[in-house]
Amino acid sequence: MGVTTYDMDVPCAISAEKLYKAFVLDGDNLIPKVVPQAIKSVEILEGDGGAGTIKLVTFGEGSQYKCVKHRVDGIDKENLTYSYSIIEGDALGDVVESISYHVKVVPSADGGSVCRNRSIYTTKEGVELSEDEIKSGKEKATGLFKAVEAYLLANPDAC
Repeated sequence: MGVTTYDMDVPCAISAEKLYKAFVLDGDNLIPKVVPQAIKSVEILEGDGGAGTIKLVTFGEGSQYKCVKHRVDGIDKENLTYSYSIIEGDALGDVVESISYHVKVVPSADGGSVCRNRSIYTTKEGVELSEDEIKSGKEKATGLFKAVEAYLLANPDAC
């Protein structure tokens, strides 16, 4: 098994607290509303939303994948952090064993925030991720993030 880690910082005009609330606390409802072509629905299968919760994420018609199960590994509302892992689903394919994400939202000097993301891909034996696959993942994540940011800017009372 190999491990590929990448970090990505995405600046945002939304305050850290509001961004965290939108993406983490209200994300299961907000994201499918804002980008239904990417995420059709999020359903809790087990748990109460805290650590150990298992969610079924169903992708929209614009996605090449059908669905994944993700497990909440940690959620810290005071420090604005959230960790989860993709544990099952067609997005893992024949290449990836699991994917873990660690998100931290930090305030920026201009009143906005920076969303710091660490993605850890554990690949199956003898397989490596290409730079193009990593770049594609970053672009999709950034696109989703920017769509939610634009929604929040246009609808300041949304969260």
